[in-house]
Amino acid sequence: MRVSRSLRIGIAAGMVVVFGALSPATSPAQSSSRAVPFVFIGTAAECGGPAGSHIVTAAWLGGMGLPDNGGLNSPNPSTANDPHMGLLLSKNGPTTDCSSAGAIITNPPRTITELNFDYRNGTHCGAGAPRFNVVSTAGFRYFLGCAHGLHTPATQDPRQWTHVEFSAAACVADPSCVSPAAAAAPPFVFGTTTIRSISIVFDEGTDTTGTEDPNGVGLVVMDNISINNQVIRSGSGIADGTQGGRGKNKDGGDKQDGKDDGKDDGDKDD
Repeated sequence: MRVSRSLRIGIAAGMVVVFGALSPATSPAQSSSRAVPFVFIGTAAECGGPAGSHIVTAAWLGGMGLPDNGGLNSPNPSTANDPHMGLLLSKNGPTTDCSSAGAIITNPPRTITELNFDYRNGTHCGAGAPRFNVVSTAGFRYFLGCAHGLHTPATQDPRQWTHVEFSAAACVADPSCVSPAAAAAPPFVFGTTTIRSISIVFDEGTDTTGTEDPNGVGLVVMDNISINNQVIRSGSGIADGTQGGRGKNKDGGDKQDGKDDGKDDGDKDD
């Protein structure tokens, strides 16, 4: 996937963000971070063209994901009453629409040794979405797109869910698993590059097909978002573009901080 400069500029501007508390995971690898849903719907000025549409949704929803207690998925009596929280990211229209859904990762670590998540089979896993957007302390942005990660069956439901991993070892088979947004960016080095922010972005719509969605589904269901083996298994909050409010860049930071206006991202290659 190649993200157009005009779309990137739009996505780099305002966002609608809903913050929510995260339910504690029962796993020993409980994360102190949260994945906070957001949506971005750009104005004509922000997008450098037609304004974005109210076609995006980001939400933690019960019954959507895998068991929050880390157990096996249904049928399993021990997890039958588990909330099964999952993160839904949806774009109900074309990829070119200046809008996106995603989640901001709070309390990111100083360096990253691994990033991973599980997604439900049959939902979208493209080269560009869902993806991790990682911004270094030097101000460079890096993309880690779903299709470029190492794919294995998810432990909690290996038939219906897929695990996607990004790490130094996982990226050996696909060196493009981490793509710098700008040609001037230094290579990203797991465990060494210092990090300012991490977010998850979904901006591929119903006209972008994938191996598992040949007709284009325009949504993904994610769970077990892991940063340095600390797992986010659940969360709260719904962002659907109806609440209003702007002033965020595409990685969820305040535009006023002057650190990352996102207007010179370079190209995202397949």
